[in-house]
Amino acid sequence: MIGIIGIVVIFVMVFGGYLAAGGKMAIILKSLPYELAMIGGAAIGAFVISNDLPSIKHTLKDIGKVFKGPKWKPEDYRDLLCLLFELIRLARQNPVALEEHIEAPENSSIFGKYPKILADSEAVNLICDTLRSASMNYDDPLQVEEVLEKRMSTSLNHAMHSSHALQTVADGLPALGIVAAVLGVIKTMGSIDQPPEILGKLIGGALVGTFLGVFLAYGIVGPFASKLKSVIEEDSHFYQLIREVLVANLHNHSTNICIEVGRQNTPSPYRPSFTELEEALKEIKQDAA
Repeated sequence: MIGIIGIVVIFVMVFGGYLAAGGKMAIILKSLPYELAMIGGAAIGAFVISNDLPSIKHTLKDIGKVFKGPKWKPEDYRDLLCLLFELIRLARQNPVALEEHIEAPENSSIFGKYPKILADSEAVNLICDTLRSASMNYDDPLQVEEVLEKRMSTSLNHAMHSSHALQTVADGLPALGIVAAVLGVIKTMGSIDQPPEILGKLIGGALVGTFLGVFLAYGIVGPFASKLKSVIEEDSHFYQLIREVLVANLHNHSTNICIEVGRQNTPSPYRPSFTELEEALKEIKQDAA
């Protein structure tokens, strides 16, 4: 919603200011379809050339995040801590019983309590792979932390591709606007024998290309890329929380301490209060009793 408000503000202030200053929309509207076809078409073509098909699909899908915001909400962080609490407690009480949950999480009664987390393959695989490694005595906390850090860094770089692709388009749009403007000037030079009022309209139409390229770059596509980067970075905290808790587990801290480490490392806008988390964990303990 906030993204839509931002777009409305941009259009109202730019074109409202132009009209308030005595500008006329007729010349912009007349040139807009042709200039947009040249600039937009060239930008789309360049985007297609510089990306493969999976990357194109990934970027188009990610554009929705600009309006939806981060995938993981405060209640999801609380649920993640509860899920990790159950898994760590089971791993210490009965390691054999844990295997059925990490080998087939889609059939797990524990994972089944948290369908949103279960639907995210990256989070599930990160949890299961780490717990599986620990059960195989691959339990050097520092080494596991390093492996997880590299894995998460690779995933984050892949997720950031959409933002980088959009930023590349934004960087090229002003130049494409100049290309469209130059073509407009060439057209104007072909009508140099026309009276000034006609030449003025032709030159004005040519300048629409420059305006459109800069406007799209810094008013639309650039902010989209920036917002998308911010959303992806915020969502990455969810996976970092998994690393913090599972590494704390390998240090043989008590289960409650492991979860508290995770809570403390949760970003403040998403961090559940101590009381809220304690109540959620109490319910889990009561259900298990």
